[in-house]
Formats: sequence, structure tokens, C-alpha cells
Amino acid sequence: QVQVVESGGGLVQAGGSLRLSCAASGGTFSMYAVGWFRRAPGPEREFVAGIIWSGIRTYYADSVRGRFTISRDNAKNTVYLQMNSLNPEDTAVYYCAAKQSTTYYSSSPEWYDYWGQGTQVIVSS
Repeated sequence: QVQVVESGGGLVQAGGSLRLSCAASGGTFSMYAVGWFRRAPGPEREFVAGIIWSGIRTYYADSVRGRFTISRDNAKNTVYLQMNSLNPEDTAVYYCAAKQSTTYYSSSPEWYDYWGQGTQVIVSS
């Protein structure tokens, strides 16, 4: 069973950048698909980006495509989310989620088995 911990959130001005990290332990992380989700005030988790186990394929929500980049370093058991050109609408708690899969990923939060506690991102105007 893998555990994931997010870090890298903070307060940034509009137009700025942040890099979030999702560090994993307790499993063979290279066999896991990983997704980033976010939750603004409210109950819904919004898919942001996903990456398959090998890192060859990545997926993005339309709202972040071209501004955010997901990547992974399996040697370091870490997935990253580079966020550029941030705007106040990106303000949310960002969560990393993982599921053991070497063939698939999903934009649905229900598909993932393991979640971190989240890291807060605040973008000021």
C-alpha cells in the first residue's frame, strides 16, 4: 500500500508559478498512475492532470492545459505539477491521488485508491 504526501503549495501573485510535489512511500510507485485534483471551496474535486506509470502519457483539464505540466521521477518516487501563469481561479487545495495500474489512468476521483492530505494554493490578484 502506497502513501502519498503533497508539498509545494503557498501564496503567489497572479501570473506567478509554483511547483507541487507528490512524494510516495510504501509501494512500487513506478507501477502507479497518478492524478492531481483540486478542490476550491465546495465539495467537488476537479481533475487537473494525470500521468500514467511510465510518464509517457499525460493528460490535462482544459482549464490548465498549456499552463500546467505534470511529470514524474520514478527513481525518486515523486510526481510533480509545475504550475505557470497562475490566476485566482486556480486557488484551491491540490491533492495527489494514486492507483496501481500499468495500463490506464482516469480523470475520475473515484478511480483512485490512495490520496494525500492536500496542499493549499492561493493566487492573489
